[in-house]
Amino acid sequence: MLQLLHIIFYEDRNFMGRSYECMGDCADMHSYMSRCHSCRVESGCFMVYDRPNYMGNQYFFRRGEYGDYMNTMGWNNCIRSCRMISMYRGSYRMRIYERENFGGHMHECMDDCDSFMDRYHMSDCMSCHVMDGHWLMYEHPHYRGRMMYMRPGEYRSFRDMGYGGMRFMSMRRIMDSWY
Repeated sequence: MLQLLHIIFYEDRNFMGRSYECMGDCADMHSYMSRCHSCRVESGCFMVYDRPNYMGNQYFFRRGEYGDYMNTMGWNNCIRSCRMISMYRGSYRMRIYERENFGGHMHECMDDCDSFMDRYHMSDCMSCHVMDGHWLMYEHPHYRGRMMYMRPGEYRSFRDMGYGGMRFMSMRRIMDSWY
């Protein structure tokens, strides 16, 4: 069964002002609306970004209403692009590495990890290889702080991706129950 993903963006807080409905990826929302300060996820899961082309700070939205997300998340900018996250059912597998280019200690993960330090005695994670599933990585233990969406692929250097000053310390799977 095909899962339709649907999100509605609003120019002003509390679902006011002009709106833009999106059912897929949007690299630059500026062509549809000059600002975006609230949204409603009708179905599915999305990553939203505060810069065009899926750059900058990102935040995960699942089905629900976000009437004043800027104050809730502490953003000083508004949504500029969004990426849908297709539902995934299957096994999850990721290798995390202590150093860039898959160097240093490696750990293979198949489930959520609320603290790399506690579980793996790893103080830094600078690259990873996602083999299966969709994941969120967080800058602090216990799934807190800024986050980054990881889909299957090789991520050789978080620094080169624009996350140079950020350390990832926890991760969780994006599960089908979130849809």
